[in-house]
Amino acid sequence: MPALADPWSGGGPGPWILFVPVLWALVVLGAVTLLRRTVWRHGGPGRPFRGPRSTARLDVPSPVAVLGRRFAAGEIDEEEYWRRMSVLEEHFGGAGPKGGPV
Repeated sequence: MPALADPWSGGGPGPWILFVPVLWALVVLGAVTLLRRTVWRHGGPGRPFRGPRSTARLDVPSPVAVLGRRFAAGEIDEEEYWRRMSVLEEHFGGAGPKGGPV
């Protein structure tokens, strides 16, 4: 019985018994890390990542961007641009033509 308690004398499994559980823990940890960096972070294959609570639509331009596009295309003149921009600044709280916070 004392030979089983002493792994260095060849009577027990020794420290190598920990090799397989540690190896499997590393494999599982690597798989979870890989999934977090690819599939889980980006919402899966074919789906854009929108964040955990994002409700913003990516395909709808902001009102400031629409106004800037219309001004650049010549649909509205400068006076109307600044008049509408002042309304947007009041409504959105400081969204200016330089990309301020909306």
